Amino acid sequence: MTHTASFDGVLDAARQIAGAAVRTPLIESPALNERLGGRVLLKAETLQRAGAFKFRGAYNRISRLTEEEKTRGVVAYSSGNHAQAVAAAARMVGTSAVIVMPADSPKVKVEGVIEFGGEVRFYDRYTESREAIGEEIAATRGSVLVRPFDDPFVIEGQGTTGLEIVEQAGAVGADLDQLLCGASGGGLIAGINLSMAARSPSTRVIGVEPREYNDTELSLAAGERLTYAPPQSPSICDALMSDRPGELTFPINRRLDRVVTVTDAEAAEAVRYAFRTLKLVVEPGGAVSLAALLAGKVETAGLTTAVVLSGGNIDLSLFAEIIEGRFAG
Repeated sequence: MTHTASFDGVLDAARQIAGAAVRTPLIESPALNERLGGRVLLKAETLQRAGAFKFRGAYNRISRLTEEEKTRGVVAYSSGNHAQAVAAAARMVGTSAVIVMPADSPKVKVEGVIEFGGEVRFYDRYTESREAIGEEIAATRGSVLVRPFDDPFVIEGQGTTGLEIVEQAGAVGADLDQLLCGASGGGLIAGINLSMAARSPSTRVIGVEPREYNDTELSLAAGERLTYAPPQSPSICDALMSDRPGELTFPINRRLDRVVTVTDAEAAEAVRYAFRTLKLVVEPGGAVSLAALLAGKVETAGLTTAVVLSGGNIDLSLFAEIIEGRFAG
């Protein structure tokens, strides 16, 4: 019987990852509230194991492997955060991991995979298919392919982020008007949509994408999944450079209120603000939702807004360039 992502699955995932994943804090900053004229609650997935929300889904999938499957290992493809999460989860359950990564992946993410014991296989994101390479490795070695978003267990694992947001917001007496979350393949925001539909249906869920990598926005406008040719110049939001939404995630994400986009300069400003004012290290792709608020893309006055800071894995050189004001955008 085929497993379909559901809110019951999110609840099961919460039990499955308990004790392995971090229940990250929901942070409130008086300075940010004052600037935006509303209440903003920040879900700091930067503090998650392996530095991003991706560990939730990876562990929920990999921890369910049979002993026989563990002997064959896992394979995954990722620009970095899923890669580290898979390597970390694989080590925790006692199996091996091969990760297919773009040759231009941030150094900190490649090093993270290696430190977690993963084997890295590089590819050219503009001329090669990571999916084809991953499937070939899986077929050759008999490994289990752990997809970054088109896997129901991965979606449900990511959905625990939304479940925690609702619970933590309730604990501080906050009634959420809206929630902002980055979108790429759509695994995180699909999981969050499952949780919000069940636990806080009146909360508007808004997706945020890089302006030049807005596959979800274009696909929702067209009413179908679109594959587009991204620009040759990459975004600093390397975690959000998908060329189309996921097959499993897109139907779930049809319930999005809307999608807004941000520029690299706006994402960089959010990284800078997070460090200087919030005292948090957030990578550009993890900061797009904060960027949308700071840039005035979403109304916040008099509202309570949840924001997912999805990851904090940024190369030191880029971080320094942004913090010191040398990033041109």
